[in-house]
Amino acid sequence: MIEKKIVKGKEFRTEQDSIGKKEIPEDVYYGVQSLRAAENFRITGLSMHPEVINSLAQIKKAAAVTNCEIGMLEKKKAEAIVKACDEIISGKFHSEFIVDPIQGGAGTSINMNANEVIANRAIEILGGEKGDYSVIHPNDDVNCGQSTNDVIPTAGKITSLKLLKNAEKELYRLDEAFRKKGKEFDTVIKMGRTQMQDAVPIRLGQEFMAYSAAVQRDINRMEKAQEEMHTLNMGGTAIGTGINADEEYLRRIVPNLAKVTGMHLVQAYDLIDATQNLDPFVAVSGAVKACAVTLSKIANDLRLMSSGPKCGFGEINLPAKQNGSSIMPGKVNPVIPEVVNQVAFNIIGNDVTITMAAEAGQLELNAFEPITFYCLFQSIDTLAYAVETFVDNCVTGITANEDRCRELVENSVGIVTALSPHLGYSRSAQLAKEALRTGTPVRRLVLEQKILTEDELNQILDIKKMTEPGISGRELLNK
Repeated sequence: MIEKKIVKGKEFRTEQDSIGKKEIPEDVYYGVQSLRAAENFRITGLSMHPEVINSLAQIKKAAAVTNCEIGMLEKKKAEAIVKACDEIISGKFHSEFIVDPIQGGAGTSINMNANEVIANRAIEILGGEKGDYSVIHPNDDVNCGQSTNDVIPTAGKITSLKLLKNAEKELYRLDEAFRKKGKEFDTVIKMGRTQMQDAVPIRLGQEFMAYSAAVQRDINRMEKAQEEMHTLNMGGTAIGTGINADEEYLRRIVPNLAKVTGMHLVQAYDLIDATQNLDPFVAVSGAVKACAVTLSKIANDLRLMSSGPKCGFGEINLPAKQNGSSIMPGKVNPVIPEVVNQVAFNIIGNDVTITMAAEAGQLELNAFEPITFYCLFQSIDTLAYAVETFVDNCVTGITANEDRCRELVENSVGIVTALSPHLGYSRSAQLAKEALRTGTPVRRLVLEQKILTEDELNQILDIKKMTEPGISGRELLNK
């Protein structure tokens, strides 16, 4: 018989764990261990990521199916647990997951939160009352053959794979957007710069194609890193030795989980290693961080090239998305590249946290999986959202100021580099210095000083030819 009481007009049921008794609101599906954790860990004020909740439900479903197959769980119990899990996977009862994402105990609290919600819903399905764990027990039935120490890392990996899939989808869109702009801007000649100083001409399209190449490399790096996310320690239970897990359960759990999730999942060859170490998450975080660095650098470039618009580079125009100032009328800021920068800064910080958390594990378990997953999932999500707005609200709407680009090239001393093979480095350098000192374009100085004829100069200073490999100025003149 479940002990109940009414406090201030609200009904409570009494549950008990190894700490003692506690009143739980009668209408909730979580239990005593979840409520203690919610009271102990008021850290972020945020809820658990919905995909973590879904991943936990998928794990519990696969475990119930497996335990039923091997005779460790009655069929009616297994069916009720599976139904409860399916409801959670469909989006129901997510509000019952009340534990903060950052928590002590290596994830025991969120594991028990899942066990209690699933147990109480399964009890209802079988016609019982919430809290009557004689019908279905959170530990003995829902958690049968499992430990927090194999459930939580597995949930972390499955969730990572789900989130990375969305991030990659957005990165493929960004790659396509850059390639389209690369083709659109292929004939736009602009000044290339190194160390923020004029260098040699480049086509604007070449710059955008280079951005595409960098994004493709990030996608490849991310795909490589996530390969390790498919390898699970499920069945290892507490420390990887498989204690309390039936041998047949150990053999079947990962194949059944693969069926439930629709993912290619394999069991780790060394379950002890897979339980102790979080380096696969460090690898994924590193790949996400590398991508964030790439995107931030590109965002910097776009802000520079669009700067001004009259007193800066002014080579490209970014789409105007909102007013840029509360005091300066008409000012429009590069808000989309700015938010990409900020997301990158946060991802880089998260990567440091993930690195330190992985390093801080001791002996047979790493207790810091909650902060690892909190930071990693935030990094992957925010990367995807940042890329989405980058594509839709910035990259696809960029236009080029072709005349401004050509003007800067023709008035730059950078074109003197093309003269160096014919005139020699020292004489070319003297021309550059004189052009800077007098403000006279290099082309005019060469003609005024009768260093080359106009025809010879036109062959050497063919700006289009300067932007791609080809024969040198000396070879042109010797033809």
